Amino acid sequence: MTELLDDRPYHHGNLRAALLEAAEASLAEHGADGISLRDLAREIGVSHGAPRRHFPDRQALLDALAISGFVRLDEQIRQAIDAVAADFPSRLHAVARAYTRFATENAALLELMYSSKHRPGAEGIVEASEAAFRMVFDLLKQGQDEGALGGEDPTETCMVLFATLQGIATMTNAGFVPGEQLEALTDTAVTQFLRGARP
Repeated sequence: MTELLDDRPYHHGNLRAALLEAAEASLAEHGADGISLRDLAREIGVSHGAPRRHFPDRQALLDALAISGFVRLDEQIRQAIDAVAADFPSRLHAVARAYTRFATENAALLELMYSSKHRPGAEGIVEASEAAFRMVFDLLKQGQDEGALGGEDPTETCMVLFATLQGIATMTNAGFVPGEQLEALTDTAVTQFLRGARP
């Protein structure tokens, strides 16, 4: 078996992207503990040493996966904001739907993103996470400036909103909320949030 692996090509058209894609699929199926650089190399058909060109160890791969997750979340939130009218309620509903959709379609990835963010030395992950959350923070600040939201601290308001959305996503992932009800429940939660957060 070792000889077969050694005969595999070292180079790959886009090895880094292929490794991240395979790692994300493995993460969803086996969890973070089930990810192995050697297994991923075998799966995509390269020598067992090839992944180390991009990821010196397993932790580096997991960190890169978490960063790519935050980049995707950032893109989806941006697209959601750009696709609706500029008024605050429309944007907030769009952002909430984008978040709960991402959180339910990428449950294992999101868990890795959040857990990795708090690991010592994870500055790159923290930086990647700030872009998406900064957009939501700025959106809530817009709501305060327009008089749609009360409170003096947008950070606290942001935490309440995310806790609500993450709760909905967690209940959906656990099967307590049918997937087809996700968007309607998210909209209801945002409507109630807006009603309760008025000054």
